[in-house]
Amino acid sequence: MSVGSSLSTDSSPLWAFLLCSAFSVRTLVQGEVLVIGSNLPIIAAPGDDVILPCHLEPLFDVRGLTVEWSQPDLKPDPSDRLSRVEYVHLYRDRKEVPDMKLASYFRRTELFMDDLKHGNISLKILNVSEEDSGRYRCFIPKLRSSVKAAIVQLVVDPNFAKTSTTETLLDPAILQTPDPRDTTSGNGRSRVSAVIVVVAFISVAALAAYFCLRRKQNKYPNDGIQSQP
Repeated sequence: MSVGSSLSTDSSPLWAFLLCSAFSVRTLVQGEVLVIGSNLPIIAAPGDDVILPCHLEPLFDVRGLTVEWSQPDLKPDPSDRLSRVEYVHLYRDRKEVPDMKLASYFRRTELFMDDLKHGNISLKILNVSEEDSGRYRCFIPKLRSSVKAAIVQLVVDPNFAKTSTTETLLDPAILQTPDPRDTTSGNGRSRVSAVIVVVAFISVAALAAYFCLRRKQNKYPNDGIQSQP
């Protein structure tokens, strides 16, 4: 057996491992779609139209999914015998569902329908009042992700200068407020990062082992050659 053949045979598992590791890292990064909100509160004056920012990262078409906007701190209506869940805005079957909407938000909320295909699920609320202040939760129940919900805080302050539309720019530095009731959302990105670091470390170790093996075989070339009678 020649040295070259021996080297190729011994190193092939290493190269196969490295290729699989690279593929696994790429799959982890590309496969996780996250719901991103805003870490900064949205501040508006009474009468303003506001936009509560929320989107998916990377871009993901949500037109065929259900999008729920609700107020997690809102206590249920004791007079509602059916204990129905009422939403600030509900998008289902490619359209708004007004029948399950809180009466105070009737005809006051809307999604950006043309941008749903790009993963923009931001909510626009018209003519806000101080009663609208609070936490808002955007949630995609059927999204295959560890982070499928986010919280956006709205503060309606009568001392704030009135504007036509108030919103927060989608700056990555201020984004990502996971839903505190979602126990997996806070660890979604950290788990992906940890796995990537581990896989990268193993890949480097495998490369080091390969080059050590190759150096040894170059130093003792006769070890790979069978003796002839």
